[in-house]
Amino acid sequence: MAIALRGAPLLRSIKLHSIDALLFVANHVVAHLPSHRLRLGFYRTWMGMRIGEGSAILMGARIDTRRGFSMGRHSVINQRCRLDSRGDLEIGDNVSISADVCILTADHDLQSPEFAFRARPVRIADYVFIGTGTTILPGVDLGTGSAVAAGAIVTKDVPEYTIVAGVPARPVGSRTRDLTYTLSYRRPFH
Repeated sequence: MAIALRGAPLLRSIKLHSIDALLFVANHVVAHLPSHRLRLGFYRTWMGMRIGEGSAILMGARIDTRRGFSMGRHSVINQRCRLDSRGDLEIGDNVSISADVCILTADHDLQSPEFAFRARPVRIADYVFIGTGTTILPGVDLGTGSAVAAGAIVTKDVPEYTIVAGVPARPVGSRTRDLTYTLSYRRPFH
Protein backbone atom coordinates (compact mmCIF):
# COMPACT_ATOMS: atom_id res chain seq x y z
CA MET A 1 0.00 0.00 0.00
CA ALA A 2 2.82 2.42 0.81
CA ILE A 3 4.36 1.89 -2.61
CA ALA A 4 1.08 2.74 -4.35
CA LEU A 5 0.74 5.94 -2.32
CA ARG A 6 4.28 7.06 -3.15
CA GLY A 7 3.79 6.22 -6.83
CA ALA A 8 0.68 8.36 -7.26
CA PRO A 9 2.46 11.71 -6.72
CA LEU A 10 5.25 10.55 -9.03
CA LEU A 11 2.77 9.67 -11.79
CA ARG A 12 1.00 13.01 -11.32
CA SER A 13 4.34 14.80 -11.57
CA ILE A 14 5.29 12.92 -14.75
CA LYS A 15 1.90 13.75 -16.29
CA LEU A 16 2.26 17.47 -15.46
CA HIS A 17 5.80 17.58 -16.85
CA SER A 18 4.63 15.80 -20.03
CA ILE A 19 1.85 18.36 -20.54
CA ASP A 20 4.30 21.22 -19.91
CA ALA A 21 6.70 19.70 -22.46
CA LEU A 22 3.91 19.37 -25.03
CA LEU A 23 2.88 23.01 -24.53
CA PHE A 24 6.52 24.08 -24.84
CA VAL A 25 6.81 22.25 -28.17
CA ALA A 26 3.48 23.71 -29.36
CA ASN A 27 4.39 27.29 -28.46
CA HIS A 28 8.13 27.42 -29.20
CA VAL A 29 8.57 24.98 -32.07
CA VAL A 30 5.32 24.15 -33.87
CA ALA A 31 3.91 27.71 -33.68
CA HIS A 32 6.91 28.87 -35.74
CA LEU A 33 6.77 26.25 -38.49
CA PRO A 34 6.04 27.96 -41.84
CA SER A 35 3.46 25.31 -42.78
CA HIS A 36 -0.25 25.51 -42.00
CA ARG A 37 -0.59 21.80 -42.65
CA LEU A 38 2.06 20.80 -40.08
CA ARG A 39 0.82 23.27 -37.45
CA LEU A 40 -2.83 22.30 -37.80
CA GLY A 41 -1.94 18.59 -37.87
CA PHE A 42 -0.04 18.94 -34.59
CA TYR A 43 -2.77 21.04 -32.98
CA ARG A 44 -5.47 18.55 -33.98
CA THR A 45 -3.55 15.38 -33.16
CA TRP A 46 -1.38 16.21 -30.16
CA MET A 47 -3.26 19.14 -28.63
CA GLY A 48 -6.80 17.77 -29.16
CA MET A 49 -7.97 21.03 -30.75
CA ARG A 50 -11.04 20.90 -33.01
CA ILE A 51 -10.25 23.03 -36.09
CA GLY A 52 -12.65 23.20 -39.03
CA GLU A 53 -11.90 22.86 -42.72
CA GLY A 54 -10.29 25.87 -44.38
CA SER A 55 -9.30 27.48 -41.06
CA ALA A 56 -5.83 28.75 -40.20
CA ILE A 57 -3.80 29.55 -37.11
CA LEU A 58 -0.88 31.69 -38.23
CA MET A 59 2.66 31.59 -36.88
CA GLY A 60 3.48 32.63 -33.34
CA ALA A 61 0.14 31.82 -31.70
CA ARG A 62 0.42 30.87 -28.02
CA ILE A 63 -1.79 28.13 -26.64
CA ASP A 64 -2.36 27.89 -22.87
CA THR A 65 -3.62 24.32 -22.57
CA ARG A 66 -4.58 21.13 -24.37
CA ARG A 67 -8.29 20.67 -24.99
CA GLY A 68 -11.21 23.05 -24.61
CA PHE A 69 -10.63 24.68 -28.02
CA SER A 70 -12.88 24.53 -31.06
CA MET A 71 -12.82 26.62 -34.23
CA GLY A 72 -15.30 26.39 -37.09
CA ARG A 73 -14.74 26.44 -40.83
CA HIS A 74 -12.90 29.17 -42.76
CA SER A 75 -11.78 31.13 -39.69
CA VAL A 76 -8.37 32.70 -39.21
CA ILE A 77 -6.30 33.48 -36.14
CA ASN A 78 -3.47 35.81 -37.10
CA GLN A 79 0.08 35.84 -35.78
CA ARG A 80 1.07 36.20 -32.13
CA CYS A 81 -2.39 35.66 -30.64
CA ARG A 82 -2.80 34.16 -27.16
CA LEU A 83 -5.46 31.46 -27.02
CA ASP A 84 -6.48 30.50 -23.49
CA SER A 85 -8.90 27.57 -23.55
CA ARG A 86 -8.69 26.57 -19.87
CA GLY A 87 -12.35 27.63 -19.53
CA ASP A 88 -13.27 26.57 -23.10
CA LEU A 89 -12.85 28.71 -26.18
CA GLU A 90 -15.35 28.30 -29.00
CA ILE A 91 -14.82 30.12 -32.30
CA GLY A 92 -17.44 29.95 -35.08
CA ASP A 93 -17.24 29.96 -38.88
CA ASN A 94 -15.71 32.82 -40.92
CA VAL A 95 -14.22 34.53 -37.86
CA SER A 96 -11.30 36.89 -38.43
CA ILE A 97 -9.02 37.41 -35.43
CA SER A 98 -6.30 39.98 -36.13
CA ALA A 99 -2.70 39.87 -34.89
CA ASP A 100 -1.74 40.22 -31.23
CA VAL A 101 -5.22 39.45 -29.84
CA CYS A 102 -5.40 37.99 -26.33
CA ILE A 103 -8.41 35.78 -25.52
CA LEU A 104 -8.63 34.79 -21.85
CA THR A 105 -10.99 32.21 -20.36
CA ALA A 106 -9.51 32.07 -16.87
CA ASP A 107 -8.42 34.48 -14.15
CA HIS A 108 -8.27 34.83 -10.38
CA ASP A 109 -10.93 36.24 -8.09
CA LEU A 110 -9.35 39.39 -6.66
CA GLN A 111 -11.87 39.40 -3.79
CA SER A 112 -11.11 35.82 -2.77
CA PRO A 113 -8.90 35.43 0.33
CA GLU A 114 -7.33 32.43 -1.44
CA PHE A 115 -6.96 34.33 -4.78
CA ALA A 116 -9.19 31.57 -6.21
CA PHE A 117 -8.77 30.43 -9.79
CA ARG A 118 -11.89 30.64 -11.94
CA ALA A 119 -12.59 29.68 -15.54
CA ARG A 120 -15.43 30.91 -17.75
CA PRO A 121 -15.95 30.10 -21.44
CA VAL A 122 -15.56 32.57 -24.29
CA ARG A 123 -17.88 32.09 -27.26
CA ILE A 124 -17.21 33.81 -30.58
CA ALA A 125 -20.09 33.36 -33.06
CA ASP A 126 -19.92 33.25 -36.87
CA TYR A 127 -18.71 36.25 -38.93
CA VAL A 128 -17.08 38.04 -35.98
CA PHE A 129 -14.15 40.39 -36.64
CA ILE A 130 -11.66 41.15 -33.84
CA GLY A 131 -9.15 43.98 -34.43
CA THR A 132 -5.43 44.02 -33.66
CA GLY A 133 -4.33 44.18 -30.03
CA THR A 134 -7.77 43.44 -28.58
CA THR A 135 -8.22 41.64 -25.26
CA ILE A 136 -11.30 39.46 -24.67
CA LEU A 137 -11.89 38.69 -20.97
CA PRO A 138 -13.32 35.47 -19.48
CA GLY A 139 -17.03 34.78 -19.83
CA VAL A 140 -17.62 37.02 -22.86
CA ASP A 141 -19.88 36.06 -25.78
CA LEU A 142 -19.39 37.85 -29.11
CA GLY A 143 -22.64 37.63 -31.09
CA THR A 144 -22.95 36.74 -34.78
CA GLY A 145 -21.49 39.40 -37.07
CA SER A 146 -20.18 41.58 -34.25
CA ALA A 147 -16.91 43.50 -34.60
CA VAL A 148 -14.35 44.67 -32.06
CA ALA A 149 -12.16 47.67 -32.92
CA ALA A 150 -8.38 47.47 -32.55
CA GLY A 151 -7.06 47.86 -29.02
CA ALA A 152 -10.41 47.34 -27.28
CA ILE A 153 -10.80 45.46 -24.02
CA VAL A 154 -14.02 43.46 -24.09
CA THR A 155 -15.42 42.88 -20.59
CA LYS A 156 -19.08 42.16 -21.45
CA ASP A 157 -21.08 40.30 -24.08
CA VAL A 158 -21.39 41.98 -27.48
CA PRO A 159 -24.81 41.65 -29.19
CA GLU A 160 -25.15 40.41 -32.77
CA TYR A 161 -23.93 42.79 -35.52
CA THR A 162 -22.75 45.37 -32.98
CA ILE A 163 -19.42 47.19 -33.38
CA VAL A 164 -17.63 47.96 -30.11
CA ALA A 165 -14.53 50.04 -29.36
CA GLY A 166 -12.61 51.42 -26.41
CA VAL A 167 -11.53 50.48 -22.90
CA PRO A 168 -13.79 49.03 -21.75
CA ALA A 169 -15.45 48.26 -25.08
CA ARG A 170 -18.74 50.05 -25.72
CA PRO A 171 -21.10 50.02 -28.74
CA VAL A 172 -20.14 52.53 -31.46
CA GLY A 173 -22.10 51.25 -34.45
CA SER A 174 -23.53 48.24 -36.23
CA ARG A 175 -22.66 45.95 -39.16
CA THR A 176 -24.85 44.85 -42.02
CA ARG A 177 -26.88 41.73 -41.29
CA ASP A 178 -26.40 40.11 -44.72
CA LEU A 179 -22.83 38.82 -44.27
CA THR A 180 -22.04 36.01 -46.72
CA TYR A 181 -18.25 35.99 -47.14
CA THR A 182 -16.03 32.93 -46.81
CA LEU A 183 -12.57 33.58 -45.39
CA SER A 184 -9.51 31.96 -46.92
CA TYR A 185 -6.17 33.07 -45.54
CA ARG A 186 -3.30 30.65 -46.00
CA ARG A 187 -0.32 32.64 -47.19
CA PRO A 188 3.03 30.85 -47.06
CA PHE A 189 5.34 31.74 -44.15
CA HIS A 190 2.51 33.03 -41.96
